[in-house]
Amino acid sequence: MSARKQQLLKAHRRNKRMFLVAFLVALLVIGLLIAWWLVPLLLVLAWVAHEAWFADHLFYRPSDDYQYAFPADTARQAVSLSAGVVRLSEPLAAGETLVLELELKAGWLGRWLDPYVQVGDDRQDFERGVSGRRFLNLSGQAEALQQGSLTLRGRYCAAGTAGTLWVMASPDYSRQRVMVIAPHADDAELAAFGLYSRCEDVSIVTLTQGEIEAEDFQRLGLDQAAAARLKGRLRSWDSLAIPQWGGVPAERCVQLGYYCLQLPAMAAEPGKAFGSRESQESDVRSVRRHNPLALPADIDGQPTWQNLVGDLAKLLEHYRPEVLVTPHPELDPHSDHVASTQALLEAIALSNWKPKTFLMYANHLHDNDRWPMGPAGAGIALPPAIEPLPADRLWSPLLSADTQLDKAMALAMEHDLQGGQVFKRQLRRWIQQALAGRRWPVTGSNEFFRKAVRRHELFWVRDLSD
Repeated sequence: MSARKQQLLKAHRRNKRMFLVAFLVALLVIGLLIAWWLVPLLLVLAWVAHEAWFADHLFYRPSDDYQYAFPADTARQAVSLSAGVVRLSEPLAAGETLVLELELKAGWLGRWLDPYVQVGDDRQDFERGVSGRRFLNLSGQAEALQQGSLTLRGRYCAAGTAGTLWVMASPDYSRQRVMVIAPHADDAELAAFGLYSRCEDVSIVTLTQGEIEAEDFQRLGLDQAAAARLKGRLRSWDSLAIPQWGGVPAERCVQLGYYCLQLPAMAAEPGKAFGSRESQESDVRSVRRHNPLALPADIDGQPTWQNLVGDLAKLLEHYRPEVLVTPHPELDPHSDHVASTQALLEAIALSNWKPKTFLMYANHLHDNDRWPMGPAGAGIALPPAIEPLPADRLWSPLLSADTQLDKAMALAMEHDLQGGQVFKRQLRRWIQQALAGRRWPVTGSNEFFRKAVRRHELFWVRDLSD
């Protein structure tokens, strides 16, 4: 976590303590001077208000501008917003990914209800109390833009009267040879189901078993280690079987069998083996029997960084991908995700095959655990970028309604995304639904059914020849 976020977190905790002290003093005064029965009532009301409006985790201020830069040769033009319509200042440049940079400012209701922008037939949500520069994803709206019929209206927020339209052109990467790198089972589906389900030549490589946090499996009468082993087997099976729902043949799905949250430690000591934290296993071959080819780590089964990099180099040479889909190392903070892309870069250096392009995704964020904000099926606005990121091009393909439903069903097959919410979290959802107007999809209760099943998928494009 950056120093800026540490400062914000420290200030948040300080303000929370001060508010709590003041609230308790006020309750004491009310109980002594007015009526004792008001004290428990006000405590319940305060808790309900917290759950409805103050339970989001934001490690930045809603008034912070998003900091995005794009490559110097990116086409851009000024646009104006007049009578709720986006008007171009010149003919639209060629390109399928359209990003509108503009200022948003929440109204008073936008501090209690999620502010959003209705743009054409799409909706994109933002933080409560938003007040600053934001980036709307207009991909798929080019025809309406060119015709001067694309409407844009803020709900619980107001948009500025002028903005900048960025237009980015990319090839259709689904027509190239693609390899998806998934640190865990489900990462490929969350980030790229829409992409890989229409690829003509794609392979999916999952790095870890996903065996940790297996408490739910202990209800079967298993101890912690046995539960972790069962969960690892199930999620490894998910990583091989679920891509077939998206049309990826079994011979193009590989499970490497390394252990969750151990990749950073492996990277720090490349020759040392790091077994599972919970399953008591230390041989990656336990989940490799369905792999379609032999890999270097099959020789000794040791969970070392050297073996991981060697496995990836062998897979690059076998499948010869032109495009690699991998976690964004600066935007996605999950330690296994960062280490996965690091291992991939080392494998490329070691391999005789050199891919051309990275398509990078973010399934997690440093700053905002609700992004993409808003309901399932809506578009994906650009995520918070409070600290500047590298100036990468974006590619944001559209998902049809049928593909979105198939993606939701793929997520429903993931063992780690199944089951209901714990009572406290479900109670929070009921409160937010009643008081804050939030909605969750019927396809599944896990938060990823809301966040990942969207009108767009979003990738940061990095040319590996640079």
